[in-house]
Amino acid sequence: MKIFTAAFLVLGSSAVIAGSEMDGMTNSDYVNQWSEVAVEQMNKYKIPASITMAQAILESGSGNSMLAVKAKNHFGIKCHGWKGKKVFKDDDSKNECFRAYKSAQESFVDHSLFLTEHNRYSFLFDLDQTDYKSWAKGLKTAGYATNPKYPKLLIDLIERLDLSKLDVIITPVIYESTVVQSVPQKKSSSRSAFLKNGVKCVNVEKGDTYYSISLEFGLTLTQLYRYNDFSNEKDFLEIGDIVYLKSKKKRRLFKKEEIVVDATSTVNKLSQKYSVNAKTIRRLNDITKDDRVIAKGERITLR
Repeated sequence: MKIFTAAFLVLGSSAVIAGSEMDGMTNSDYVNQWSEVAVEQMNKYKIPASITMAQAILESGSGNSMLAVKAKNHFGIKCHGWKGKKVFKDDDSKNECFRAYKSAQESFVDHSLFLTEHNRYSFLFDLDQTDYKSWAKGLKTAGYATNPKYPKLLIDLIERLDLSKLDVIITPVIYESTVVQSVPQKKSSSRSAFLKNGVKCVNVEKGDTYYSISLEFGLTLTQLYRYNDFSNEKDFLEIGDIVYLKSKKKRRLFKKEEIVVDATSTVNKLSQKYSVNAKTIRRLNDITKDDRVIAKGERITLR
């Protein structure tokens, strides 16, 4: 997998003066060992390699932290519904649950999936791939870390180690001796979308994620999130969910329609169920809070 050797040796030589003060692997060693993987992940998922490397260095202490050594967890990702192996350590609270991996490379891949499949990080993918400063600030805004200095720590690492060089490396990605294009292309879909109240959508099947559906139907993650009104807490899709592939109704296209809610719900859930934009439902019913509970038996105007 050594396809970027020359580029990384040059970068590594500029980073040697900023080696980690911890015993074991230095920053320079770590950059030389994992930069190729960071660039591969950038080519596949559009996450700046400089950000991936800076986060890994910071979160893992350049591979020397307990989580990195014991759990191969280089990004400090907590369990959050994780079904694999786990380790526990004190963090923001005592004895918190962290993901454990079979290899450090698996940790790098899961970091990419964590950012692409969680709704709260979707706005980051509207940023320029070389705009590491906005990415660093955006990660803090989205809640990746609680440290208020997190963006500055990432930016300082990137600039001190000259990691921004990684963000402009254009090369094919090697996966199991097969060359693939650096930009994910639309996959051929074996299923057909259907219309719900005139809006194109699909039902979520086993294994579906926000990212996989966006690839399958040739959409960006930003488009997919914009077309759907999921709660901010809904990081993962569930089998049977409806995912819209086009914008839902915003105007009064039909005669006025009212419903009687048959079970406790929210605006977002009604929006997904009836193919009506959530903002429209809030406006028509004078609802000011996104999380307002709609009780069983309540009358709601849809259009």
